[in-house]
Amino acid sequence: MENDIFKALADPTRRAIFDKLASGSQNASALREGMTISQPAMSQHLAVLRAAGLVREERQGRFVNYEVDPNGIADIGTWLARYRAYWPQRMDALRTLLKDMDQ
Repeated sequence: MENDIFKALADPTRRAIFDKLASGSQNASALREGMTISQPAMSQHLAVLRAAGLVREERQGRFVNYEVDPNGIADIGTWLARYRAYWPQRMDALRTLLKDMDQ
């Protein structure tokens, strides 16, 4: 699942779509505003984001709204949590090294 998430977010257009959805639910037409992509391209990008578990759709009559899927965000958080302990240790080591270099 992690690979699908990071592959989906590797594309700058999909990141821009995901960023727009972070502000709230929108339909595909609203998502296309300010972007120079066709409706079929938007549909493909949304399909990739849905398949990765980052976006979900909600049908309201004949309209479809898209929103960020909290489960996908949780998966990203779980992945990042594995590395959270790593950075403070590395920063402490760097601080020590820099302090030693100054002396």
